Amino acid sequence: MDTFTLTGHVVDIPNRTITSSRIHVRAGRIIHLEPTDEAVEEVFIIPGLVDSHIHIESSMMSPQQFARVAVTHGTVATVSDPHEIANVLGREGIEFMVRSGQQTPVKFHFGVPSCVPSTPFETAGAVLDGDAVEQLIRDPRFFYLAEMMNFPGVVNQDPDVMKKLRAARAAGKPVDGHAPGVRGDDLRKYIRAGITTDHECSNYQEALEKIQNGMMIQIREGSAAKDFDALCPLIDEYPDRVMLCSDDRHPDDLIEGHINGLIRKGLEKGLDLYNLLKAATINPVNHYGLEVGLLREGDPADLVVIDRPDSLSVRSVYIRGERVYDAGKVLFETVPEAAPNIMQAGDVSPEDFQIPADTSRVRVIDARDNQIFTSSSTASLPVDNGYLHADTGADVLKIAVLNRYQPRKPSVAFIRNFGLTMGAIGTSIAHDSHNLMAVGVDNQCLQEVFNQLIRQKGGIVVYDGSRTHSLPLEIGGLMTRQTGATIAERYTYLTGKARELGCRLKAPFMTLSFMALPVIPELKVTDQGLFDVNRFEYTSIYHGSQ
Repeated sequence: MDTFTLTGHVVDIPNRTITSSRIHVRAGRIIHLEPTDEAVEEVFIIPGLVDSHIHIESSMMSPQQFARVAVTHGTVATVSDPHEIANVLGREGIEFMVRSGQQTPVKFHFGVPSCVPSTPFETAGAVLDGDAVEQLIRDPRFFYLAEMMNFPGVVNQDPDVMKKLRAARAAGKPVDGHAPGVRGDDLRKYIRAGITTDHECSNYQEALEKIQNGMMIQIREGSAAKDFDALCPLIDEYPDRVMLCSDDRHPDDLIEGHINGLIRKGLEKGLDLYNLLKAATINPVNHYGLEVGLLREGDPADLVVIDRPDSLSVRSVYIRGERVYDAGKVLFETVPEAAPNIMQAGDVSPEDFQIPADTSRVRVIDARDNQIFTSSSTASLPVDNGYLHADTGADVLKIAVLNRYQPRKPSVAFIRNFGLTMGAIGTSIAHDSHNLMAVGVDNQCLQEVFNQLIRQKGGIVVYDGSRTHSLPLEIGGLMTRQTGATIAERYTYLTGKARELGCRLKAPFMTLSFMALPVIPELKVTDQGLFDVNRFEYTSIYHGSQ
């Protein structure tokens, strides 16, 4: 449709008004926005919504499949860090994401991953050093330097880290932050290095300090990390300094809603409609310089037709003037795409998970529901034949990480709060290097999960004590070419199976996937061992040892 006119009640965010208007579109752009006293269709028109920070890979959908789900919620654009697949496949993975996104009308604005791997304390499938980042950041297909997770490297001015930051500044592109719990002098050093955003705040005071020091805060509501309730007052207090994001959103949650759901949630809390919409549209577009329209004359016709502002029930979506969603139907198709992957791990045996009982007292990772932070505690475990065993009665289970890029023995530790009383669950989604990871009640159950993951080259697996249930993820062990609805249905089924085994976590696979991330406090386990994030060093699983 080259030239057309839409009528409705246009929500003007900067002027904080709603006006009956006609929107004239030609060649994908708004050529005239005309207020009218005549009757218009009883719908409301808003700018297309933007997720200001998301890893598409966490939806388990390729960008093509993600786009088909996202538009149903009024999302027309994302600021996307292809960090996950870059850790698995390097540049090949990044190029896959760009190509897949280009097959859709949705505007994927990819960044250059800054931390591949995030630290030297885990084994990734690729390395993007300063030279590689310097080359990529000049590419016009990339809009920003993605989250700088190595905050100690920034604060201590690591030469390779600083080279990446200088390259982004030279290219005139913003730098995303990742600074959980960083405050005071360290925060100011981090910001002075040119880092402009943070999506890792989990409490109001931390976010407020970062805003007062000049940062933009991305208020996150993902599948595991849910910070909206704690941070949402900032939307009305600092409407120019906040954006909305999901960071990591699993398929079952994405099917239910996206940024529209955050706006709706804010309205239910009594937050201002215009401030909420500003956080979801104007702020990310201006901060990143996105090629996304904001309902102004001359802008691309990227807009969403909704029933009412309070419900954000999406009727239709236009991107570049093309109607891409209407009356419950997505109006674009997918095209065939490749499935790059790597799996070099060899089969494991129950003996690979044995831990000698040097002492029965061990350090334990304490997982938290709806959080990617952990805490730590200790436990005294049963000993049999000189080896430590899980204690399901005390909810202390074994957790293991297996290097997928080289044939190695697994790293094994102990974890609490997964609640399994039998079986095991596992995944190849293990931030950030995406080695294989599982939690189980005994060595045999762990063996079953890991060997199934190896056979299917990644995905999600539940072993119930007699058989395995799985969702293969053939693209890098992170995504699949199946439809969003199919993935969500299978993922929901596997979550139910985990609950049948006793797991109490709302998003067990998402929570599990962050237990290997050595840049989020407090205690994690990588393929190289148990890691104390606060001290930024390996630590012994035995309590009382270093």
